Amino acid sequence: MQRFKAFLLISGFASASALSGQDPGPAWEDGPEFRTRVATRLINTHAPVFLGKGEFDFRILHRFGPLDGGSSSFFGLDQARMRISLDYGVNDRLMIGLGRSTFLKEYDGFLKYRLADEKKNKALSLDYAAGIYLSGLRWADPTRKNFFSSRLAYAHQLLLSRSFANRFQLQLTPGLLHRNLVAGPDENNDLAYLGTGGRLRLSQRLTLVADAQWKLAGNIRGDYTNPITAGLDIRTGGHVFQLHVSNAPGMNERAHLLDTRYGQGWRFGFNLSRVF
Repeated sequence: MQRFKAFLLISGFASASALSGQDPGPAWEDGPEFRTRVATRLINTHAPVFLGKGEFDFRILHRFGPLDGGSSSFFGLDQARMRISLDYGVNDRLMIGLGRSTFLKEYDGFLKYRLADEKKNKALSLDYAAGIYLSGLRWADPTRKNFFSSRLAYAHQLLLSRSFANRFQLQLTPGLLHRNLVAGPDENNDLAYLGTGGRLRLSQRLTLVADAQWKLAGNIRGDYTNPITAGLDIRTGGHVFQLHVSNAPGMNERAHLLDTRYGQGWRFGFNLSRVF
């Protein structure tokens, strides 16, 4: 046991030394936007940040079980869900990406396009994002006639953002989510919502970040609650680590909007983004 503790201690010091020795990259630019190597998403939602032309962003996202599970589930760490994705910068105004989540075995794809640049119009950044989501679960009743289109859902978002003193960025994200198949006649296929979020830069390496989504119109099952997430971005070279706490088990737009329920508790998670 003593040897094991010594090994953990040495490993911890080695990891800390490796992280602290990494070059955080170029300094934050002066100007009205966070455009230098912060993550292209806040945590759950798209952010007004784009990859450069020809750049890839490989992302690994983890969301664990409820913290109130106590020591028997190691405060949720015994229960892990994951999303893995690869995003690509077509040019400085257009991004595309594909992902796969273990939660509901869901595939997703998106595009994000810059409509107006804050640096140029000295007002707001305006971006458009569209997503498509494909359930990979088996049919609940394979004996009946099932349609491939029933597996699909779609999202459309406008990202309005403004930066202040190159340290704080505020974002509003009105959106519309459409499901081809709903649970029953008392639910709507369309859900209108308003996303909010922002970033507060603490240092060259550290940024506080948060996002939330609020249902505006569209009836869904009664145990729904609004997804809220907050955390810390740690910038190390070409990586961005995102440590966060959330009440949402899902990690794409459809999942965190429709599968965040009352009583599910808060969860720890972390995201890793590597640009190359």
